[in-house]
Amino acid sequence: MNNSKFQKFANNNFLFRLYLLKVLPMAFLAGIRVKEFSIEKAIITIKFSWLTQNPFRSIYFACLAMAAEISTGLLVMNGIYKSSPAISMLVVKNQATFFKKAVGKISFTCLDGKLISDAIETAKQSSEGVVIEVKSIGVDETGDLVAEFIFTWSVKAKTN
Repeated sequence: MNNSKFQKFANNNFLFRLYLLKVLPMAFLAGIRVKEFSIEKAIITIKFSWLTQNPFRSIYFACLAMAAEISTGLLVMNGIYKSSPAISMLVVKNQATFFKKAVGKISFTCLDGKLISDAIETAKQSSEGVVIEVKSIGVDETGDLVAEFIFTWSVKAKTN
């Protein structure tokens, strides 16, 4: 499966920001950026700012969750892009653990592209949904662990 067109789109900062403005305006306003994206991994960044802050002068947990979810969701979207049969995707569970105050620029990395691709291929062969847990790790600019998110995605082949 060659999804280089989707990868080029996601790695084009201008086009991806336009996409966020259209379909995820809060992610656009929060300043979410794609740092790196391939079939195997996605790295998404978010910076501390007036729009992303909480009362404790760090990034609000919901903004962190949004960046972490996008790091996993891009990999799922890449796998289902122009898929035949079409595949639906949905987050069915979210777990988070926070280790350190999130200030500065936080990078969320998901390395579960292969796991996601395998789940999508299984969903294409089945009439049932396939559930998969994927992890996104958030680190600050010094490399310190800030947060870990686990998203449970459901992927299912659409029926006509």
